[in-house]
Amino acid sequence: MSDLCARLHREFQQSPVFSFPFEDSAIPLNGIYVLYEAGETAHGGNRIVRVGTHTGKNQLRSRLKQHFVNEQKDRSIFRKNIGRALLNRDKDPFLIQWEIDLTTSEAKRTHGPAIDRAKQSAVEHMVTEVIQKRFHFAVFRVDEKDKRLELEARMIATISRCEDCGPSQQWLGLHSPKTKIRNSGLWLVNELYGEPFSETEFIDLERVVRQSQKGEHGNPMDH
Repeated sequence: MSDLCARLHREFQQSPVFSFPFEDSAIPLNGIYVLYEAGETAHGGNRIVRVGTHTGKNQLRSRLKQHFVNEQKDRSIFRKNIGRALLNRDKDPFLIQWEIDLTTSEAKRTHGPAIDRAKQSAVEHMVTEVIQKRFHFAVFRVDEKDKRLELEARMIATISRCEDCGPSQQWLGLHSPKTKIRNSGLWLVNELYGEPFSETEFIDLERVVRQSQKGEHGNPMDH
């Protein structure tokens, strides 16, 4: 997997890299993103620390804002995992409350009154600061949902299986309470160690990425 992972990283070295704040118009409506993190390198460039996509139609921009802007950790597992690592690193007992998912009405009734809202807001702000200052990303356009999910899974598996692609000793994820994050070097717990790209599938990925880079599907605002 090391060779394919190196080729995967090199493929995105040719892509524009975005950081916060980013212009909506520069982001396709549908696609896949790869996240980079300050201080993390691999294969001669930035190390991919997360691969993600979206399921709803035309929701890529919204998904990125859920990570970078919206302070609602239960709407972004990435935000939740950053908060987990920060709290665990600091041995902060609020980690117990941070784990509680308050997205349902029942959960809000059951657990809401016990949540320290001021502390939660402070942690959300801290997570936002870390993400906006330390993370940047590349994107490529994939309009079909099934195709997005398939490519995302293959990309994650290819990176997680690479023996030459790992975190630095200072990587924040090493403080995560999630074993899969610490062991994989990725801000992910799903699709790890699944089926990686075959050579034929990787060539198809290259085609899709390069079409996106060239804008061969037209202006993203047109769809």
